[in-house]
Amino acid sequence: MANTKTPDICAPAATDPSGTRQPHTKRGGPDRTAAYERLADRYACEAGVFHPTILTGQARREHVRATILEDHAERLFGHAPGTQLKFEELAGDLYKFFRGTALVFYRDIAGTDAALPKVLLLGDVHPGNFGVMPNRDNVPIFSVNDFDEVTYGPYSWDLKRGATGFYLAAKCAGGLKKPQRRAVTASFLRGYIEGLAHFAEHETEAHEVMRWNNAPPIIVRLFEQAACSRDAWLLKKHQGEDRRGFRASEDLEPVSSRTEEFQGYIDALAEANGLARGGRYADLKVKDVALRHGAGTASLGLARFYVMLEGPGGEGSDDLIVEFKRARDSALDGLVPTDGLDPGELAERIAQGQRIHLPNGDAFYGAVEIEGESFMTRERAPFRDDMDLDALDEEDWHDYARACGFALAQAHARSDDAGAIDYDVEPAILAAMEPHDLLVDDMVCFAEEAARRIKRDWKAYRRDWELGALTRKALEGL
Repeated sequence: MANTKTPDICAPAATDPSGTRQPHTKRGGPDRTAAYERLADRYACEAGVFHPTILTGQARREHVRATILEDHAERLFGHAPGTQLKFEELAGDLYKFFRGTALVFYRDIAGTDAALPKVLLLGDVHPGNFGVMPNRDNVPIFSVNDFDEVTYGPYSWDLKRGATGFYLAAKCAGGLKKPQRRAVTASFLRGYIEGLAHFAEHETEAHEVMRWNNAPPIIVRLFEQAACSRDAWLLKKHQGEDRRGFRASEDLEPVSSRTEEFQGYIDALAEANGLARGGRYADLKVKDVALRHGAGTASLGLARFYVMLEGPGGEGSDDLIVEFKRARDSALDGLVPTDGLDPGELAERIAQGQRIHLPNGDAFYGAVEIEGESFMTRERAPFRDDMDLDALDEEDWHDYARACGFALAQAHARSDDAGAIDYDVEPAILAAMEPHDLLVDDMVCFAEEAARRIKRDWKAYRRDWELGALTRKALEGL
């Protein structure tokens, strides 16, 4: 993203960010990026500057509507498949609305916590963004698993997003009452504190991973749930009966004519990631390519491909599936105080985030350019899975929240080992959070207040959706 900040970040903005009609992008959508960057910078210096949380009633409704339309401008103007499906899904579930509207959440906290220690943020912490995935050796591990929003910023931004996510998920998926939701949220925060203390003492964040043999019981259950043979997984979800390529389905649209094109992308990825031919990678030969439809929540409407690589056996039972997903700017860009730390651009930023957050992570995580657009890559695996939140009882919620907090702590702790942070992260954050009981209570109260605001936003959004407000025509009228 271009740097459009004013030379003096504490000087008054040239125009009122919330005032008259803003310039439009080349795609026709309104571009308020520079205005929000000025707002975030000014708030870091002047605590009394206007914030969207001050808005109420119709003004808040129009702000949320405009923000969601802006966030989806490219998808709307490009008539991207899946965009209207995403809007429909957000209308149907409060927790999905929270997950799919990160830009609304981050504009509400723009510029805050500028003085706190910085880390490489995951950027979108919630119960669904932790799970089991393959590491470089194709061994299943549990950790943070979605790096689309990674960027540098105050550690508290991940805690605020995560605390709110657990509070809402415990309500929507768990059916827990308010005191129980507060307690689950506190378990997530205490797991984070425990994790930081552990890595501050043992300094093992560079190589320690949560595996089947060292995970808490709730995560062992997830490993067991995720266990699946590659042969059965390929036949059930991807391959046709002859195992020569993808089968056509509601989710998969074979585009076999692009096999040679994607062979070039795989060759470039292998060179960039140091993947040598042989072993489980065989010849890294592309067998088939398919468009993937209907995947994700926040990513619905973004182009996504699946690539089938022939396995070493040659008969189809050990083939590999590599995903290519369209990358976009982080929702935190221009809003979070970074202290000048640069995470990189688009898919390179996402791939670098995975390399920093995960020890010995997925060998296929990387970045390629397709028709001038940036795509991130990763391996799909039979044991890639996340927690079934609907199946958790109250005790499970506490155990899972604590395990996720611990995993987030490790990701943050690696910011000074593999990333650009030049000070010891763990003791700096532990000191900044003191007294820890107060930090937990503050964050729980933040989550409860944010959840109330998000529920009001969701009700207004549902009304907008029913009235046809989320269209290209509505976006052109902003």
